[in-house]
Amino acid sequence: METAAEENTEQSQERKVNSRAEMEIGRYHWMYPGSKNHQYRPVPTLGDRASLLSSPGCFECCIKCLGGVPYASLVATILCFSGVALFCGCGHVALAGTVAILEQHFSTNTSDHALLSEVIQLMQYVIYGIASFFFLYGIILLAEGFYTTSAVKELHGEFKTTACGRCISGMFVFLTYVLGVAWLGVFGFSAVPVFMFYNIWSTCEVIKSPQTNGTAGVEQICVDIRQYGIIPWNAFPGRICGSALENICNTNEFYMSYHLFIVACAGAGATVIALLIYMMATTYNYAVLKFKSREDCCTKF
Repeated sequence: METAAEENTEQSQERKVNSRAEMEIGRYHWMYPGSKNHQYRPVPTLGDRASLLSSPGCFECCIKCLGGVPYASLVATILCFSGVALFCGCGHVALAGTVAILEQHFSTNTSDHALLSEVIQLMQYVIYGIASFFFLYGIILLAEGFYTTSAVKELHGEFKTTACGRCISGMFVFLTYVLGVAWLGVFGFSAVPVFMFYNIWSTCEVIKSPQTNGTAGVEQICVDIRQYGIIPWNAFPGRICGSALENICNTNEFYMSYHLFIVACAGAGATVIALLIYMMATTYNYAVLKFKSREDCCTKF
């Protein structure tokens, strides 16, 4: 009986407290009518605070973005742009200087080197096309490198490779191989004028040497440009000897053309190296994407 009475007294006290609290809240709302629409935001719990701390910040996002950069393709793009720019710019100016040297010293008759002039002019237009094409192709390969690198490393959950994407990657691999072989030929072809100018320069150095300078044998040291096949054998004079050859080597056209051909050859070599890096990067990415696509197909079945 006593326990029942105690429970009844406790319940009555709780009701009084609750009713008193409700009265205080009603009194507050009556005095401040605008407080009824006020919404109280819950205080974040410890778990919510832990989830906020565990969310990735700016540093983690930057590391994730840097992880998706195709560094091999980026280096290859910079090297390709530099090599093509050197080859096209220096080659264009050097070809113009070569025509001027031929017209002034080795082939005074215009009809003798008319075909050569047309070929050189055509090569200058080809240089414009090469520069434009490789500018676009380098940007496309860099974009393709970003795509394949992100797909290989699976940086984004919704960013998955498709059959069409793998076909495009395979097409770029094949095209890069073809361009690499073609640029090996361009690199070898660009070494021909360097070899020709080097022979002329070395002959001039022999003429300037103390052993032969001032002797009668100087006039017997000659360079016949017709033996290189760039002008016909009936071209006049076609052959320059002695002091006249030394004067050609001292001209600004010869000095600039010789060094520009060297730089153009170096630019072609840099482009070959860039295409080799492109080949390795695109082949690796294509192989990994193809392997992962097979794994996905196996997991589905």
